[in-house]
Amino acid sequence: IVQMPAGIPVGTLAIGKAGAANAALLAAAVLALNDNELAVRLDAWRAAQTAKVAAEPTDTP
Repeated sequence: IVQMPAGIPVGTLAIGKAGAANAALLAAAVLALNDNELAVRLDAWRAAQTAKVAAEPTDTP
C-alpha cells in the first residue's frame, strides 16, 4: 500500500464479502457523524454483534 500525502485519508479494507461488509460499516460510521438516527442504528447493530459473542469461548461451533 502506498502512503497517501497528508490531507488524503484512505480507508483500506479487504476484498470479498467481509471486506464489503466492513466498507459499508466504515461508510455508515462516517455518515453517522452527521446523522443521529443512523448513529443510533449503528450503535444498536454493534451492540447486537457484541451480544452474540460468548462470554466463555467453547471448542464447539
